[in-house]
Amino acid sequence: MSKVTKRKHVMNEATWDDYEMPKENQSIVKVLRSRGNNLHEITTPSGEEYLVSMPTKFRKNIWVKRGDYILVEPIEEGDKVKAEIVKIMNRDSIKYYKENNIWPKEFDDSKKDTDENNDDLFVNTNRAHMKQYHSETDSSDESDSDSESD
Repeated sequence: MSKVTKRKHVMNEATWDDYEMPKENQSIVKVLRSRGNNLHEITTPSGEEYLVSMPTKFRKNIWVKRGDYILVEPIEEGDKVKAEIVKIMNRDSIKYYKENNIWPKEFDDSKKDTDENNDDLFVNTNRAHMKQYHSETDSSDESDSDSESD
């Protein structure tokens, strides 16, 4: 299997396509920060904080950032690392969980804030700045040429 084909299959598995309900042992958590070595610090709806690991098959293909919501499954062998990432949620999966009353109420308010902040992150302010700069120089050139002709 080529690298590209493998990445495609891993992306399909990690992201939300099938809208299945979480199993009894799985839970929805929010990522607080990355700790390195494919470990992420998360918080549960009850406020408990611990580390989760990124499965080997997702590494170098999937990235999780602060504020993302993920589905985790507990692991027995860890003292500090208590769970492993199963799925990474997107807006559609969160909407689906809210419609089915599975979404934790503790995460409702914080998600609205992050949606508003994420929209501002992707605005390219350099382009607008350059246009403004060019319009100022164009108008000053015109006024200079008008004054010279008089």
